[in-house]
Amino acid sequence: MIGRVAGLVVHRGQDHVVIDVRGVGYVVYVSDRTMAALPAVGGAAALWTELLVREDLLQLFGFPTLLEKEWHRLLLTVQGIGAKAALAILGTLGAEGLARAIALGDWTTVKAAPGVGPKIAQRVVNELKGKAPAVMALGAGPGPTVVAPPMAEEEGVVVDLPPPPPPSPSAAATAEALSALLNLGYGQGEAAAAVAEAAGRAPEAATPDLIRAALKLLAPKG
Repeated sequence: MIGRVAGLVVHRGQDHVVIDVRGVGYVVYVSDRTMAALPAVGGAAALWTELLVREDLLQLFGFPTLLEKEWHRLLLTVQGIGAKAALAILGTLGAEGLARAIALGDWTTVKAAPGVGPKIAQRVVNELKGKAPAVMALGAGPGPTVVAPPMAEEEGVVVDLPPPPPPSPSAAATAEALSALLNLGYGQGEAAAAVAEAAGRAPEAATPDLIRAALKLLAPKG
């Protein structure tokens, strides 16, 4: 299993890049969002990867964060969603946007991804609403400890490769708030929906503010 590649970008295609790792070129399929963030040819890049194995095909898919990779794996459990459709959804919404859409039951947002029709979008929301909170909570933990940056050699030149970026502050705050509500005894579905709605109203809110806002939304009306 190839879990991560780090090297020099030697080619940029429409939906993939070729990353040279010590003389071996890996074809890695990426979303439009990830492609836009990658450097030009000759630049250093590092991606988490998922290897899709079929009888007649081997394809490597790349992600800027481990969290996004886990979302891709979760999307593949939905009937009718293939690897490229999952990549299209992540490319359109990002990990945080997808989490919010699922928590709120907002299938129309999922439908905005290229090639995803209304039936598939509804299936994504319905089938993942119970599984999504576990993946959302992954963003709450501390990032990996990097002892030293990975290195790549290209014609005798040593290039420092930056580690993959950590989750955005807003994504981490959302996951931390969700974890706090779960610890308070709220169900996964209601907690995720409340946090997603609170985060939608205040995207840059810190964890304590999100928790307070979500608790207000969960408070009995009357």
